[in-house]
Amino acid sequence: MIWFSVRRLALLIVSLAVASVVIFLLLHLLPGDAAQVAAGTQASPAQVEQARHDLGLDKSFVHQYASWVGGVVHGDLGSSVLSGVSVSDQLNKKLGVTVPLVLGSTTLSILVAVPLGIFASIRHRRVDGVALSALTQLGIALPTLFVGLMLIVIFGVHWELLPTQGFPSSGWRDRSEAARSLVLPVVTLAIAQAAVLTRFVRSAMLDVLHQEYIRTARAKGLTRLQAITRHGIRNAALPIVSVLGVQVAGLLAGVVVIERVFSLPGIGQMLLKDVGNRDIVKVESTLLVITAIVLLIGFLVDVALRLIDPRLRSAR
Repeated sequence: MIWFSVRRLALLIVSLAVASVVIFLLLHLLPGDAAQVAAGTQASPAQVEQARHDLGLDKSFVHQYASWVGGVVHGDLGSSVLSGVSVSDQLNKKLGVTVPLVLGSTTLSILVAVPLGIFASIRHRRVDGVALSALTQLGIALPTLFVGLMLIVIFGVHWELLPTQGFPSSGWRDRSEAARSLVLPVVTLAIAQAAVLTRFVRSAMLDVLHQEYIRTARAKGLTRLQAITRHGIRNAALPIVSVLGVQVAGLLAGVVVIERVFSLPGIGQMLLKDVGNRDIVKVESTLLVITAIVLLIGFLVDVALRLIDPRLRSAR
C-alpha cells in the first residue's frame, strides 16, 4: 500500500508537470496582448513595450515558463497583471466559496443517492422502484441552469425564504449568512449529481443482490436489509466511489454556470473574467491549481478503492 501510494504520488507530480506545459503553451497561443491590457488602451507603443518588459513577455517562452514554474514550486503563484494583487490571496478567497459549494453538493447528493439507490435496487420490479428510476432520469435530463432558475423563482421570489444572489462581503465571518447564500446553489448542483449517483448505486446494488454471498447471508438468518448493510454496500462501493470522484472533479471544473446564475464570487467566475481580460499569469496559475486538485482527487479515489477492497492491495 505504501509503495502504491508513492508510485501514484510520483505519477501525480509527472502529470502536473505535463499539465503545466500544456496550460502555458495553450494560453500563450490565445489572441491578444497581455502587455497592452496591463498598459491600458490609451498607452503609447513605448509604454506597451515597457509593460512587456516589466511582465517578462519580451523573454523566450522557455525563460517565461521556467520563471513561472519556479515561482509555483516555491509557493509563489505570481501577481495579477491588472491589479497587481497576489494570485494566491485571490485564489484563497475564491476557493472559500467554490470548495464549500462543491463539498456541500457532494455531501447532500451522497446522503440522498445512497438510500434511494438501495431502495430502487430492492424495489426494481415494483411500481415505486420504477417511478424512482424515472424520476432520476428526469433529474439527469433537466439542465442545471433551468433547475437553478426555478429554485430562485420558488424559494427566492415567491416564498422569499433564501437569498438568491451574491455572497457576503465579509466571507465566512458571518457563517450563518454565508451558509444561507449557498443553500440554493448547493441544492441545484446536488439534484443532478444525486440523480446520476442514484442510478449508479442502483446498478451496483442490483449486481450485488444476485451474488452468492448475499444468498448465504440470508440463509444464515440475516434479513435482506442486514445482508445488504453488512455485505452488500461495501462490495458495491467500488464503482460508486469511482463515479463520485469523477463527479467531484467535474464540479470543480464546471461550477462557472452555477456561480454565474447565483452571482457567487467563486473560482469559476474569476477564471471566466480573467480569460476575457487576458490576465495570463492569473489564468495559468488558477488552471494549474484546479488541475492539481483534480489529480489529488484521483489519487484519493485510488487509495480509497484499495482500502475498500483488500484484493486490490496485492495488485500492482
